Amino acid sequence: MASGFFALFDDIAALMDDVVVMSKISTKKTAGILGDDLAVNAEKATGFIASRELPVLWAITKGSALNKIIILPIAFLLSAFAPWGVTLALILGGIYLAFEGFEKIFHFFVPEKHNEVSTKEVDPVDLSEEDMMLAEKAKVKSAIFTDFILSVEIVIIALGTVIGRPILFQIIVVSIVAIIATIGVYGIVALIVRMDDFGLKLVKLNDNEKSFSYIFGNLLINTLPWVIRSLSVIGTIALLLVAGGIFVHNIDFLHHFLETIPSFIRDFIVGLLVGLGAYIAVKIFIGIKKLIFKKK
Repeated sequence: MASGFFALFDDIAALMDDVVVMSKISTKKTAGILGDDLAVNAEKATGFIASRELPVLWAITKGSALNKIIILPIAFLLSAFAPWGVTLALILGGIYLAFEGFEKIFHFFVPEKHNEVSTKEVDPVDLSEEDMMLAEKAKVKSAIFTDFILSVEIVIIALGTVIGRPILFQIIVVSIVAIIATIGVYGIVALIVRMDDFGLKLVKLNDNEKSFSYIFGNLLINTLPWVIRSLSVIGTIALLLVAGGIFVHNIDFLHHFLETIPSFIRDFIVGLLVGLGAYIAVKIFIGIKKLIFKKK
């Protein structure tokens, strides 16, 4: 009886060791999307008066948690009853990521006029309380929708690393990745959006412009815009790398595509090419749709 009891503990310990290892692998696989998620939400949580940044971020965090509560059961049902659906969702999501990554690069080099107008920042101090609340709700809604799409990819990619394993094992590993994705991303975003406020407090500690607190405080204030821009660039590259990796590992004929070059360059090229194809297809679809509506 005692030996059976301790054997059970050994089995549980072995399972947890395996879970930890696979959780690390799954988290590594989803790191690219987590980077984009971080960049997107850092941008969404800025542009408000300081007192509203954390409440906005908390609202987005709750929305993100709800997204994953909705997505996880659906993903586990697919894994249990239609494993092919996981691969299909992975490839479709990869097409979306490639499209989004290519679109960001395209609009960087060929900015659209309406985008230039829409990206002009309005000082939140100049807004009335009602307008400020409407802007806040719009940003929260937009961020939660974007998070939903990215969360689908995070869950599916994490699930793809443990497909074929017992369902309980899948649930534990993917749930851990989902929790890390939510707490980790939004915890870092909270630190980023408050970086300038922390810098301002350091500046006010000492009037001496040569003091460490004054210099470091100003550095934090001036660095914040660069941090957010850098995250956006890193996130765009990560989108294409993740998308390319999805196609290379899940589509047979792409396994041997450009084998002589480093895998990360190959993944980027594949992601870029798929993104180009998706972008052209979307533009053609929009063009046809406009023609049909004009005739009507």
